[in-house]
Amino acid sequence: MSHESTLTKLRERFGTDGFQTSEFRDNFRVIVKVEKVFETLKFLKESCGFNMLAELTAADYLYYPNARDRYGVIYGLTNTVTGERLFVKTFVNDPDPVLPSCFPIWKAADWLEREVFDMYGIVFEGHPDLRRILLPEEFTSFPLRKDYPLRGLGERHNFPAIPRAES
Repeated sequence: MSHESTLTKLRERFGTDGFQTSEFRDNFRVIVKVEKVFETLKFLKESCGFNMLAELTAADYLYYPNARDRYGVIYGLTNTVTGERLFVKTFVNDPDPVLPSCFPIWKAADWLEREVFDMYGIVFEGHPDLRRILLPEEFTSFPLRKDYPLRGLGERHNFPAIPRAES
């Protein structure tokens, strides 16, 4: 299945105004509104063969020139039969960046959504166990946000010191 075939199916299902596309360095992207992201992802799996969620990440566009939205969430999909790759991108904003969880579509979303939640504070509604995965539960900030200070907020001093082995 080529990108053209996938695009045709998307247009038939969602219309020409249902999404935007872009391509950069052989990465084909479909940009959808947050209200349609779950439906689009489910359609791509069930009708276009994208049976693997290979990646799920986010980007903070704070201070980015001409950015209209604060956070971009990117889903990297793979069709394991044809080898086709596709990136689906959507945007959320403060004060409550919330997306529907895609865990019901791909179980691989479990830890991927938890990592994005932990680092950016983006909530995945409907996730079965949305809690921190890299940082302790008592950690109150989101270190990959652009407004997080480079030197931290002093929380490093609250962790117990790790004894160093003598040389």
